[in-house]
Amino acid sequence: MLNINLLPVREARRKEEVRQLLTQMMLMLILVGAAIAFTHSRISEQIVMSTARVDQMKRDIDQFKPQLEKVAAFRKQKATLEKKIKVIEDLDRARSGPVQVLNELANRTPERLWLTKMSTQDGEILMEGLSLDNDLVALFLSSLGESPYFKDVDLDNTKLKEGALRLVSFKIRAVLVNPESAKAA
Repeated sequence: MLNINLLPVREARRKEEVRQLLTQMMLMLILVGAAIAFTHSRISEQIVMSTARVDQMKRDIDQFKPQLEKVAAFRKQKATLEKKIKVIEDLDRARSGPVQVLNELANRTPERLWLTKMSTQDGEILMEGLSLDNDLVALFLSSLGESPYFKDVDLDNTKLKEGALRLVSFKIRAVLVNPESAKAA
């Protein structure tokens, strides 16, 4: 005999599986929704905190703006004063430079030798003078060569002048050295 089970067991089991599947899907949707809500709240909180920090920084910038303007004004004034000091130092060096060169010339010029003309151009000095003999001119040349204020000392020419006294006229060229660098050397 054939037995037929009239109870809907398979159908009940299928309904139960569908119900479990729907329950699981609902739980998954609830979990995903909770995760999205949590992430959204964290990001929103970070945005609020970042906005608050930006606002605070803007207030700090506005607060320190007058001090920054004062610092900029002081820097500008400092630069102006430094330029003025440099000009004064340059003028002071230029004022004392020729005095030192002339003092050096006076100390290195031997007796019985006279400078009659002296001119400078582009850092070079040209000296003309008279002497009793060529030995004094040679002594003057070597003395100038040892000076820290002159370099490349060169004799252009010498001529014997006839007259009541026999004098030797000479022309000497040399390069002037900056007195400040000469002191450092």
